[in-house]
Parts: sequence; structure tokens; C-alpha cells
Amino acid sequence: MSVNVLYKTSAKATGGRDGHAATLDGALDVKLTTPKELGGGGGAGNNPEQLFAAGYAACFIGAMKFVASQGGPKVPADASVTSTVGIGPRAAGGFGLDIDLAVSLPGLSRADAEALVEKAHQVCPYSNATRGNVDVRLTVV
Repeated sequence: MSVNVLYKTSAKATGGRDGHAATLDGALDVKLTTPKELGGGGGAGNNPEQLFAAGYAACFIGAMKFVASQGGPKVPADASVTSTVGIGPRAAGGFGLDIDLAVSLPGLSRADAEALVEKAHQVCPYSNATRGNVDVRLTVV
């Protein structure tokens, strides 16, 4: 499937999980550290799963706003998405991710909130990238 690319960014990482990552434009610059659960020191810094969780949460809110602009219910100003990203070995070998999205849409009826979340899941680029190969559970809270 082709994509009509409207925006691109580039980031460079060095040192792997115990290194450094930054966008080439300098807008993002993070020290990377491996969590203790994955055999690292767990010191100050971030890891790829944290960055993925933050990106997915923010992007999903954007997807809900897009759905709302197409005639869906308005996304409340205090809407939030908590993205929980897990990593671990897969039964088939290698490593895999496991994701939970907890979506809070104060003021919307449960039916409207669930419909909005489901439609956003169909258009969100993170959801489209993970569909079929990563378990993503959606919950309206």
C-alpha cells in the first residue's frame, strides 16, 4: 500500500539501549538506558518502549480528533490516552510487543466514546502499523 507522505522526520541512535538518540533537527534528544527487567542498570534515561508508548498515546488522540472532524463526536479538551507497552520474548522466537490503550473521554456517553475509539483505531498510523502483528487492547475508562 502506498502512502502520500506529508511529513518526514529522521532520528539517529548510537549505543543501542544504553546510548543516545536524537532527531536530526535537534528537537528531541534523549539518553537511552535499559530497564532492569531487561537486564540493564535501569538508570536515568528513557527506553524505546517509553518513546513508543508516548508517541502512540499522542497519535491516538490525534486520530480521535481527525474522526471528530469528519462528523464524529467532539473530543473533550481533557481527553487522555494512557498507552502501556510491554516487551518480552515471543513463543516463535525473537521479541514482541504487547499494548494496552486506556482512553478517557470525559463527558461522552460510553456508546459514543467506544464508537470514537474504534473509528480512531482504524485511522491511527500506529494502529495501522501494529495491526495483525501486535496485540493492541482498547479500553474506554
